[in-house]
Amino acid sequence: METAYNPSAIESKWYAYWLEQKLFESKVDSREPYTIVIPPPNVTGVLHMGHMLNNTIQDVLIRRARLQQKNACWVPGTDHASIATEAKVVARLKERGIAKETLSREEFLKHAWEWTEEYGGVILEQLKRLGASCDWSRTTFTMDQHMYDSVIEVFVDLYEKGHIYRGYRMVNWDPEAKTTLSDEEVIYQEREGNLYYIQYPYTDGSGALTVATTRPETIFGDVAICVNPDDPRYTDKLGKTVLVPIVNREIPIISDTYVDAEFGTGCLKITPAHDQNDKAIGDKYALEVIDALNADATLNAYALHYEGLDRFEARPKIAEELQSLGLLLKVENHLNKVGTSERTGAVVEPRLLDQWFLKMDELVKPAIDAVLKSGEIKLHPSKFDNTYKHWLENIRDWNISRQLWWGQQIPAFYYDNTFVVARTLEEAVDKANERAQSAKSDKRYTAVDLRQDEDVLDTWFSSWLWPISVFNGILEPDNKDINYYYPTSDLVTGPDILFFWVARMIISGYEYRKTYPFKNVYLTGLVRDKQGRKMSKSLGNSPDALGLIDTYGADAVRVGLLLSSAAGNDLLFDESLCQQGRNFANKIWNAFRLITSWEVAWIAQPEASKIGIEWFNSQFNSTLDFIEDQYAKYRISDALMALYKLIWDDYCAWLLELIKPAYQQPIDATTRQEAFELMERLLVVLHPFMPFLTEELWQQLDKRADTESICVAHWPSSGPVNQELMSQFSHTQAVISALRTLRTEKQLKPKELLDIQTQQTDQPQVIPEVLSKLGFTSPITIVESAGENTLSLRIETTEYYIPIEAQINLEEEVEKLQAELEYQRGFLEMVNQKLSNKRFVDNAPEAVVAVERKKAADALEKIQAIEATLSKLT
Repeated sequence: METAYNPSAIESKWYAYWLEQKLFESKVDSREPYTIVIPPPNVTGVLHMGHMLNNTIQDVLIRRARLQQKNACWVPGTDHASIATEAKVVARLKERGIAKETLSREEFLKHAWEWTEEYGGVILEQLKRLGASCDWSRTTFTMDQHMYDSVIEVFVDLYEKGHIYRGYRMVNWDPEAKTTLSDEEVIYQEREGNLYYIQYPYTDGSGALTVATTRPETIFGDVAICVNPDDPRYTDKLGKTVLVPIVNREIPIISDTYVDAEFGTGCLKITPAHDQNDKAIGDKYALEVIDALNADATLNAYALHYEGLDRFEARPKIAEELQSLGLLLKVENHLNKVGTSERTGAVVEPRLLDQWFLKMDELVKPAIDAVLKSGEIKLHPSKFDNTYKHWLENIRDWNISRQLWWGQQIPAFYYDNTFVVARTLEEAVDKANERAQSAKSDKRYTAVDLRQDEDVLDTWFSSWLWPISVFNGILEPDNKDINYYYPTSDLVTGPDILFFWVARMIISGYEYRKTYPFKNVYLTGLVRDKQGRKMSKSLGNSPDALGLIDTYGADAVRVGLLLSSAAGNDLLFDESLCQQGRNFANKIWNAFRLITSWEVAWIAQPEASKIGIEWFNSQFNSTLDFIEDQYAKYRISDALMALYKLIWDDYCAWLLELIKPAYQQPIDATTRQEAFELMERLLVVLHPFMPFLTEELWQQLDKRADTESICVAHWPSSGPVNQELMSQFSHTQAVISALRTLRTEKQLKPKELLDIQTQQTDQPQVIPEVLSKLGFTSPITIVESAGENTLSLRIETTEYYIPIEAQINLEEEVEKLQAELEYQRGFLEMVNQKLSNKRFVDNAPEAVVAVERKKAADALEKIQAIEATLSKLT
């Protein structure tokens, strides 16, 4: 074997082997299913640190399920990502000198599919580098035919149930993507802006009314000025009219209690086309609607000589003109909450459009109960229950239409100022004719008379069906796959899409399967840099995910990510974590090299080895119980850390040192075999975290058939734990560690034989065979009192003495001990002062006070031990 673990050749070899053996593929059988559906990444996406963390956790869970002999099925796939993908296709067309507007829908979709086939699925290939053990035969794309048809089927079904309706509403408009957004896709950010105090002259020439606005470019859509009816400043102004500056359009002064008399000047300009609340007032008073913006947020003909200018470009120019007209009274700094597109970052515009909406008030009820009442679904960590509750209890109707071409086209067909909703054009024609017949009309319609809605459905309207549709449970609701694999077991995702995706999948699950879509939701944190900043290209702090794998190996990167990634808490990523993972891989590699390098002989098993094996079995069983508990609580990082310590500390640092034969001497066959068996059990438990390394070593531990793999080995079961032995071994370890520290401090030879004494006959039993081999001591002797020139070691409640004779400089030792004594006395005085403070003792949490009392007791114990040692040395 090589002296250091070299992951590059090993990883490609074993991944190819796993695929060849079809070890990740799952078919319906009699075993218990364990199912995970991947959160589908954007089809044109590339692997980043968030994907690495999320998919590593999924792989850990799915690999463990295989080892538990469950029928593990991890379904991979990608999302068509309407807005993001269409934007990339439009950009490429622009590079080729082609404008989207010059293409027919069919021509554009041809380009979109060309892009998808060229770049789509790259991320899935990258996940293989990470070791993701998905059932690739089940790879699904949200635009696959059965997925597309499932979305259409659900739209038609919900429309026929009365849950979907078409309405002319104020919606969120993304002027960059040129599409609507749901309320949840709008991210509000605090931005520094201005408050402009604009004067609207009274038409009777009696002066002007001052109105404060943050958006002077919308004055072209003003249709009224509104004041609070209880505001005495404007009582005599009601019924008057004013002129809109620049436009010189006459508009009325009206009153409504909605207006906040304390904000600005107490006057509100009413622009129904550009504000949700203005629209409500406009409807209430039957005001005209004037839309002054184009779809790309440039000003239109209503803005006169500003036509064609971008809204933000026009704003200072309009302010400048108002100033020149003497109509801009003042400008103040103003902190404003601005809605931005979650997809493009563009500032969102309110816009009036005919849109399709899904009523949520009834559909959401089972989803609220499942998490917050019955507990059928558990969020891990549970702190996200409150976030979930807030979102679902304040849910609004979902705007599900998007002004795009890439996606599932809305199955609504228009004719004669009406429409029908149907799965296909042929079905739509039939419905139109049935409606005409019912109305006793002689008119008959053909396909050319009907026009399908140009818009597509929100991407989330396809992915909310993901756990059902990947098993074709919408189109074939009783097929064997959906009946076997659904509900799925666990979902691993980020809290940022708890509402967008998780909650909606729960809603669709209860609507279409009458049960939950998954039992547990593991919510990962965000991967941040070591300064706590969110990773982004603009900051240049997002490492190349594949570059990390190239440098450290997939196993090392997986371990590095998981060692500091508690559920729901953000991970502060530092590349040194990957180095730590690589060091761990090398530690295991070298431990394997060591145990396979020993010459074996059929000789008696040393007592120290026998005890060590028995102790490690108990330690393994105890740790395995802890690991199982951490898995049950979805504390994956804690499970890995416990295993890390079991391997690095207990197996490598203690057991292997204890059983290691003397230089150039053989090891007994019994110990070697037991060390191999323990290594095999460790490799199996470690396999979900480090699949490549464990496969390589597991294959070499024993003769394996060509088709065997650790992937489908058996997860070990826990056994008895000898607590008395573990306690004795722990005490012995503490004595040995203290002796090693003593040797270092006193510059004694590492293997020089030391005498060790104690006065206590009732001390915890030290295991002599272990102490002798690893501590390099003679057997412990019981003495009536400590002799002269002895050093003291206090381990728990037992004091040990080490006769030092001429081995150290007594003057230096006394000086060191006196300095330590001085420090401990000062520390004790400081703690006692805190404990004598009645206010602290009465008000501090009981646990905090208990910690301080323990500090005082420990310091006193150390002082007494140092004083006893000094009395013997002086």
